[in-house]
Amino acid sequence: MTDFLNALRLPVVAAPMFLVSGPELVSAACTAGVVGSFPTQNCRTVEDLDTWMGSITDTLRAAEGAAVPVAPWAANLVTHSSNARLADDLRLIEEYKPQIVITALGSPKPVMEVVKGYGGTVIADVVNMRLAHKAAEAGVDGMACVSAGAGGHTGQLSPFAFISAVREFFDGKIIVGGGISDGHGVAGAVTAGADLVYMGTRFLAAEESMAPTAYKQMIVDHGPDDLVVSSAITGTPASWLKPSLVACGFDPDNLEPTAGEKNYTAGATSMKRWKDVWAAGQGLQTIRAIEPVAEIVDRIESEYVAALRRSSAKMPSATAAPTR
Repeated sequence: MTDFLNALRLPVVAAPMFLVSGPELVSAACTAGVVGSFPTQNCRTVEDLDTWMGSITDTLRAAEGAAVPVAPWAANLVTHSSNARLADDLRLIEEYKPQIVITALGSPKPVMEVVKGYGGTVIADVVNMRLAHKAAEAGVDGMACVSAGAGGHTGQLSPFAFISAVREFFDGKIIVGGGISDGHGVAGAVTAGADLVYMGTRFLAAEESMAPTAYKQMIVDHGPDDLVVSSAITGTPASWLKPSLVACGFDPDNLEPTAGEKNYTAGATSMKRWKDVWAAGQGLQTIRAIEPVAEIVDRIESEYVAALRRSSAKMPSATAAPTR
């Protein structure tokens, strides 16, 4: 497996966000020294995806040699059976060769041969132990353990419990996400055994994100008490901003699960579900302004270094007598 950790300024992934992550956000994250990623479903057509991947590749190639090493980028593919475009997207993956491919909402098996063939890294999104075991059996290089507190499609396990449980049987890369929005949380996750941290909501209000300005401002103006987890919008439990639900005519206290099969395609119905009903994770309390990705990463780095120093200062001396 190609190891990309040494190329990073911080052990952080700007997580792929539906209808939010685009070429500008990905490129800004990578040039700031953290992994940038986007869901291929954010592109309405294969032609758009070709354009996006070409733009990211060209931008990052032009930034090589800068003071901050350019981090790798990641493509996020829905491998659920409802994604009729998977084969076409995978063809572009093979052409542009992103170093990291993240699979979601389905088995990672459909991408393994292609990505492994060019030396890439396959990371599987998992939300519970059953899926984690399946991903390990499929031979993935890493797992993104989506935990309680994550925005969008979310999990129910504590991030710390999830890391410990997966480490019992898996020695690959572990990314953990769920309510982590500052460098202190990144340091805690790494100390607990994670290799990297997913940060979605923290980058949602970035100037480079595709989120509407009103969405970004809602992130700035609200906190964890303004969220509700429900399967009413997409058929899968997700964390939603209550004010956006109210604005779309939903009662956050009386949401009914959707009927019918789950569908994660980039079709008009799926886009409409997410266009005005906005998701967020529990880390939004620490986001106080709409600002560039570079400034966000600078702040995370300062917090991360401070957290590590604080942790080191609290370590007992190796020569000190044990307390009774």
